Amino acid sequence: MGLPLDRICKQVCSLAEETGAFLQNQRGKITSSHIEIKSMNSFVTYVDKESEKRLVKGLKKILPEAGFITEEKTIANERKKYTWIIDPLDGTTNFIHGVPCYCISIGLYLSPSGGGSLPAHASRQAGGKAGGRNDGEIILGVIYEPNLDEMFSAVKGGGAFMNGKRISVTTCSKLQHSLVVTGFPTYDLSRMKQYLNLFSWFMRRTRGLRRMGSAAVDLAYTACGRFDAFYEYSLSPWDVAAGALIVKEAGGKVTDFSGGNDFLFGKEIIASNRKIHKEMLRPVKKFFR
Repeated sequence: MGLPLDRICKQVCSLAEETGAFLQNQRGKITSSHIEIKSMNSFVTYVDKESEKRLVKGLKKILPEAGFITEEKTIANERKKYTWIIDPLDGTTNFIHGVPCYCISIGLYLSPSGGGSLPAHASRQAGGKAGGRNDGEIILGVIYEPNLDEMFSAVKGGGAFMNGKRISVTTCSKLQHSLVVTGFPTYDLSRMKQYLNLFSWFMRRTRGLRRMGSAAVDLAYTACGRFDAFYEYSLSPWDVAAGALIVKEAGGKVTDFSGGNDFLFGKEIIASNRKIHKEMLRPVKKFFR
């Protein structure tokens, strides 16, 4: 890869911590006049935008040659050989309402084919040119949840960590003994019927379902063993890039709803402790053919 990933990861963690302090400083200051509606139940505030600007500025210093895919598009989105995939405030609705569960998510994407076009379905989310396929991989992931001051991090092949201590997924081997986390569809309701049928199926066959309101937090909590598995549809690459790598490096498994690898740009993801992944996939395939 040619990059000192461990050193870069430490720098990214410091940047995320600094930006997280800004988020906490702004907590409770949001009023209705600060909230912009991007689409149904999809909101953005000056805090999201300022957080993203700070992250972009810092990441440019860390890796000047990298491109960016960002949620708020405060910089032109362009995929290069190395591309930062950023969610400056995952859990904006929680943040607006004062619910203490939100985070910063930063992933570094490596494209073996270099820069250029994004996968067609990714270009619609990331503002890139259509074409190509997801032939790359995430090689670094950082998630910072400032309310609990928890820093989750991983580099490819180096294991996963929370606040510097190695973490791992659970050893639960049966779905019926598992605690599963998901996200409710809030603005893409095209697969609502399938989702509700699957939700009902899991309610009857697990110890329970949870909804935190931040996909990145869901993935981090799956990686450190608080949940056994996570699934959701209608997600963007900035929601899952960092968390997917952290789950993998913690010993877990991550796929799309078909069991394939198109979870980064494919808008659907299952992440688990690996042991119950096949059990998770069967009902998902049944209801989301």
